[in-house]
This record gives sequence, structure tokens and C-alpha cells, in this order.
Amino acid sequence: MTTLLWIIAMIFVLGAMAYLRVSLLSTTIAAAIVLVVGSTMDIIGVITWIVFLVIALPLNIKSFRQNFISRPLIKVYRGIMPEMSSTEKEAIEAGTTWWEADLFAGNPNWSKLHNYPKARLTADEQAFLDGPVEEVCKMTNQHQVSHVLGDLPQDIWQFLKDNGFFAMIIKKKYGGLEYSAYAQSCVLQKLAGVSSELASTVGVPNSLGPGELLQHYGTKDQQDHYLPRLAQGLEVPCFALTSPEAGSDAGSIPDFGVVCKGEFQGEEVLGMKLTWNKRYITLAPVATVLGLAFKLRDPDHLLGDKEELGITCALIPTDIPGVETGRRHFPLNCMFQNGPTRGNEVFVPLSFIIGGPEMAGQGWRMLVECLSVGRGITLPSNSAGGVKTAAVATGAYARIRRQFKLPIGKLEGIEEPMARLGGNAYLMDAVATLTTTAIDLGEKPSVVSAIVKFHLTDRMQKCIIDAMDIHGGKGVCLGPNNYLGRGYQAAPIAITVEGANILTRSMIIYGQGAIRCHPYVLAEMESAFDTDASRGLANFDAAIFGHIGFATSNFIRSFWMGLTSSHFSNSPYSDKTKRYYQQMNRFSANLALLSDLAMATLGGNLKRKERISARLGDLLSQLYLTSATLKRYEDDGRLTEDLPLVQWAVEDSLYKLQDSLDDLLNNFPMGLGIALRAVIFPFGRPIKRPSDVLDHKVAKIMQTPCASRDRLGKGQFWTPSEFNPVGIQEQTFKDILAAEPLYDKVCKAAGKRLPFMWLDKIAAEGKALGVLSDSEIALLEQAEIGRLKSINVDDFDTDELRAQLAPKAKQERAA
Repeated sequence: MTTLLWIIAMIFVLGAMAYLRVSLLSTTIAAAIVLVVGSTMDIIGVITWIVFLVIALPLNIKSFRQNFISRPLIKVYRGIMPEMSSTEKEAIEAGTTWWEADLFAGNPNWSKLHNYPKARLTADEQAFLDGPVEEVCKMTNQHQVSHVLGDLPQDIWQFLKDNGFFAMIIKKKYGGLEYSAYAQSCVLQKLAGVSSELASTVGVPNSLGPGELLQHYGTKDQQDHYLPRLAQGLEVPCFALTSPEAGSDAGSIPDFGVVCKGEFQGEEVLGMKLTWNKRYITLAPVATVLGLAFKLRDPDHLLGDKEELGITCALIPTDIPGVETGRRHFPLNCMFQNGPTRGNEVFVPLSFIIGGPEMAGQGWRMLVECLSVGRGITLPSNSAGGVKTAAVATGAYARIRRQFKLPIGKLEGIEEPMARLGGNAYLMDAVATLTTTAIDLGEKPSVVSAIVKFHLTDRMQKCIIDAMDIHGGKGVCLGPNNYLGRGYQAAPIAITVEGANILTRSMIIYGQGAIRCHPYVLAEMESAFDTDASRGLANFDAAIFGHIGFATSNFIRSFWMGLTSSHFSNSPYSDKTKRYYQQMNRFSANLALLSDLAMATLGGNLKRKERISARLGDLLSQLYLTSATLKRYEDDGRLTEDLPLVQWAVEDSLYKLQDSLDDLLNNFPMGLGIALRAVIFPFGRPIKRPSDVLDHKVAKIMQTPCASRDRLGKGQFWTPSEFNPVGIQEQTFKDILAAEPLYDKVCKAAGKRLPFMWLDKIAAEGKALGVLSDSEIALLEQAEIGRLKSINVDDFDTDELRAQLAPKAKQERAA
């Protein structure tokens, strides 16, 4: 019995050391102490000590370990893991890691998360939102843009230029606004709730475009010339990256330039002949300056010994002979300016390279760095803004619209999609805020930007479908009174651009995350292929044994938290969110463990096992989304009235994480899934999807005027102006709620239950019965006008629906 207790004590000590991630030396000392106790109790003898010393001494004597353990391991490692290509190295080195690295490491530091500063707007940024942004929202008639003009009207274009909408990222010394990433996100969210064309037009120049690249890499002459002109709206920029043959695989672009001498503006200069054929370029049809990505060649060695210089970025004025722009694509009836650009052997000076000739071949690093910032702001913000407006508007519509003598929002079948809308609106705003906080702290979060690009655009598309289902015919029939249809049409655009979602999920999120976020993998890869063999061996030894300890710790943590359902793990709070933090501790350890096992079993083949990578990426992604939700709850002051929104968002994310984890175990390499399931899910799946009761609470918030509902739609455009159907409906929503007790008063006086419609007739009857005042009668009449406007749809004369051809097009059609 004593021996058994001693064995249990040894297992406990070693397990605790691994769980707490104590150093190898400290673990060795702790094990030795337990052995000493065993010796004094005559439980163990000399043989046990010899076995211990044979294991412990080689591991703790660094020179011995390096030469006799790490040296053979490094040879095996090189055979399993191929050396990174230069393109992969540039992509890995371009970004930074942030909170996602803590989530990947199996032991999140929640104090670190909650100590990140709360995102705030400056007085100037708030004034911009309340002034110019509010004004341009009032000016925008979405039906006119999408159906009549096929473009933003010229007065809006001019207003955007005059008020610095294209200059939010440009520094004040060049005449720009120099707003924070969070402010840019708030602007785009508000615009996206009004018009996807408006948000896209403003978003692109402030994300991946010449302005961003110039400020980071441009020469002083380039900055002094272009940045003030961009800030004043004298130049309209675009950036041309995507080619017909190179979409998601942007690194394989076929467009090229050849270094040569030629004539430019009457002088012979050293330059390059550029040939390109680009597609899907936003603002290309109206751009005055074209950012161009191409592969530069130097066959005559005019710049040096290297012939293939690599991807390069240059600024090309579109009025140079040979530059073809102006044609437009027609992306799903979304009328933002988007089209092709071409050029065949267009000669320009080398000074047109962003950063000058010395930046030739540095384009891929430039693009990846800037893309990680832009991808973290524009599309996620547009998605969040669109869903916030749709969620609050749907809540109002569901309270106004009645069927079966009830507001449809009270029907359980409607509550389910409504809850998805409300919970996702809360989560998406939280994620956009946390991500822009990282950018404002100076991070270039390439992994996080991929996470938010995929998951927010994906959730946006699903949410718009839910909103359409609730609205029914109201959402289907296009016209000035329809605030969903164009967003529904445009949703797939966000899915496909800036890295298609299938690629982003399958390759980018985990492909970058596994290397960048893992505390040891990048160090192992770099040291294994270090040209300095001695330094490489020393660094590899430190990394590989750190990795072994890390993997052991995550196995013990996963096993223990599986047995205890993570009840004893740390949480920063003891309220209703406590279990969420504890469950995330568990899943973080699971992610770290499964990542190591996937890399160990598949090696370099892991990047080709895209479905395995995608599911591992899902674990990291859902942990990040959940973190953002809890961070928002903290920053908002832990308001208990918002708790249903928090609970729904967290439980939905964790349930999705659990689904991906379950699928991963079912398909884990080498049949290890069954054994791993016993470690990770010893008592079955612990997470349940959001309950019907929780759905009801969220749907009720969306249909009730309250502070929680206001926070859900914070920052969106709710003014009941002429072209804003959601603002008009929001006023009607308030009128209907105010009219309900008046309706009850009339029904009581009449002695019968009247149908809740034709409120003007209810008003007349109340007047005849003498139970309503003049102001109450006016309110009922106003509520009826709004009610009909909310539930009715637009209709048109047949001629209004025919495409109106311009004179030139008519002539071409006739010919």
C-alpha cells in the first residue's frame, strides 16, 4: 500500500510540474526529492536511482544532450519538415503575433486580454462620425445608386473627397485625417449599414492601396507628391493585384516588368516595360493613380547580378499612354466601381517603384504587411456594420409586422433566426473592436486578420439570409423601401475578395498560425536550416526540448481538464462568465496538443491536409471570437442586462469550436482520434448550443426599446431621413409601441377586441367613443402610416425596370 501511495505521489508531482510548465531542472529536482522520500521509506532501491540518473543526467547536461540527442534529431527533422521557400519566409516575417499566440499556447493569460486598452474615439473622430458621416448617409439614396445611376452620384463623390473620407489613414502633416483603426472601423460600419457601395468606395483607399504603401515604404519625393493629393481627393487610388490566372494564389501573378532603358517625357532613363492584365480591381474604372503588383526581371543585369528580382509594387498614373482603365465589372448588382486594368509594354521610370529602385523585389513583403492591416479593418467592419443594422431593423420589423394576431417576433420559429442575428451582431462588433485595438497598438496581425476576414464575412452572409427569411416578401422585392435585398446580393462579394474564404480557412489561418503562434515551431525551422551549424544546433536543442516540455504539458492539461471538465482551472471572474473562461482554458490546451500531434504525424504534409488544417484553424478562430466577446463585456462595464447577448455569442462560438474538434478527432491522422477522444472528451461533448430560453431573451432585447438594444446598434445610421428606410422604420417601431396601450383603451371602451390594423380607423372609433385625446389620435394615425410603409413593398411601371441604355450603347446595340 505504501509503495502504491509513493507511485501515486510521483505521478502527481511529475504531472503537476508538467501542468504548471516548470523547467526541466526544477522537475528533475522535484522528482529527486520524491525518490529521496522513497529511499528513506525503503520503497525504492539502487536500480531505481540508476534508471533515474541515466535519464536525468543526459537531459540536464546541455553539451551531452546537444551532441548525442539533438544532433540526430535535427537530421530527422530536416527530412520531415522541408525548408521554407523565400515567399513563405516573407509572409511569415511580415506580420506580428498578438493575443492569438496566447490562445494557441494552451494557457491563456486572461489578465493580459483584459488589460488591453478599451477602444475609444477622439473628439475629432466622434465629430467626424456625427458630422460628415451622418451627412453623407442622409445624402445616399441606395435605390438610386444601385438601380438608376449604377454609381454613387457626383455630389456624393465630391463630398467624400472634400471631407477627407479617402484620407483617414493619411498623416496630418500631408493633409490627412490620421484616424485610428478603430475610428476607421466605426466609419465603415455606419456607411455599410446604409450602402455597400458607399462603404466599399471609402474602405478601399484606406486599406490596401497606394496611401498605405506610400506611408510605409515610399520615398520622400513620392510621399510629398502623392499623399497631399490623395488627402485632398485630387487623386483617386486603386491597387491592382489579382490576375485572371492568379486569384487566391497571388504569389503566382503572371504580370511582369523588364528592366531596360527607354524614353520618358522626352528623356532617356533607366526604367521598365510593364505588361499586365488585372481583374476585380476596386476603383480601377475611376482611378487616377494605379498601384500595380508585378514580377520584375533584369535580364541585362542593369541593376545587379540577379535576373529574377521578384514581386515589385509601383505607382502608375493612369493617363500614361498604354494604360487601359475605365471598363467595369458588374458584381451581383453591387454598383461600386470595380473593373479590369491592362497594359502592354508600358514604359515607366524605375522611380515609379514604391520606395524607389532599392525596393525592387520587396513587393510581397510590402503587400503581406499592409494586407494584414487592411484585411483586419475593411471587410470585417463592413460585415459588422451591415449585421448590426440588419439585426436592429429586423427586431423593429418583427415587432411591427403581425401574423396570427401576434407580432411575428413573438413566434418561436422567428425567435431562432432573430437570436442568431442579435448574438452575431454583438459578437461581430466585439471582434472588429478587439482587432482594431491590436492595429492601433502597432500590431500587424496577419493571423488575426485572416480569422476576422473569414469568420465575419461568413457570419454576415448567414445573418443576412436569416434576416431575409424573417422579412419574407419584404426582403425579396427590391426598391427604395427595401433595406436588405442589395446587401443580400452583395454578401458573396465579401466572401470571395481579399483571399477567398475557402482558401483563408483551409490554408491561411492555420498555415500561418501554426508557425507564427506556436512558441517553438518557427525557432525549430529556422535553427534546423541555419547555415551556422554550431549556432543552429544550440538553438534547435533549446527549441526542441522546450517543445517536448510544451507538448507534455498540454497533454497533461488536456487530460486533467477533460477529467474535471476544467472546473479547477483559472478564471478572472466568478460570475456567470466563469465557466466560459474555464472551457476556453480546456480548448486552448486541446488546440496546442492536437497541433503538435498533427505536425508530428504529418510533418510537411500538414499544409496539404487542408481539412485537418481548417479544423485546427477553426479552434483558434472560435477561441479568438469568444475572447473578443468577453473583452467587450468587460469594457462595457459587465452590464448584466447585456448578458443574454454575451451568453448567446459565447455559447454559439464554443459549440462551433466543439463541432470542429469532434470532426477533427473523427479524421485525425494514423487513427489516433479514438485514443485522443478518451483524453479530450472522456465524458462526451461538454458544450450545448444556445438554449431556446436564451434565444427568447435575445429576441426580446431586439424588440424592446432598452439600453442593450441601443448598444447593439450603436454608431449606425438611425436618423428617419428621406432615404433611410431603417431610420423611418425605427421611428415607426417606437410609434407602434406607444400606440398599443391606446389601442387597448379603444378596445376596452368598444367592448370588443379589434384587429390591430387600420390604426387610423381605431383612432376614429376612439374619437367617437371620446376616449382619445387629439394627440393620441394623431399618434395612431402616424403609426398607421409607418406601419403600412414597413410592411408594404415597392412596385414599378414596367418601363422603370428596363435597363436604360446610354446613347452610345443604344447605337452599338442597333448596329
